[in-house]
Amino acid sequence: MYQFAYAEVTEDSLSNARDREREAFDRSIALLQAAARKQRYSHEAIEAIQYTNQLWSALIEDLSSPENQLSEQLRASLISVGIWVLGETEKIRRRVSLNFQGIIDITRTIRAGLAH
Repeated sequence: MYQFAYAEVTEDSLSNARDREREAFDRSIALLQAAARKQRYSHEAIEAIQYTNQLWSALIEDLSSPENQLSEQLRASLISVGIWVLGETEKIRRRVSLNFQGIIDITRTIRAGLAH
């Protein structure tokens, strides 16, 4: 009986974590889209960059953890994506680029993968 209850709690916790991850990606996408509509460095761009950097930094930290249960190859790939995103946000911050759409596209792809 306790094992069954524990399994349910574990499954619910994982489901809730996935929901929170999807919500975080959705927020990042919404902020990036708002910034992209301005087509310049703006308050929206600053907010989108800060949030996206926090999101990807947390993801990279989690993916780097030996306790992360994803395969090593998938973790390495996602870390590479995260490093690319952080590089692109830095270019936007330095006003060298306005590649919001590239970051949006990658974030949408990763977010879609969470649905599975």
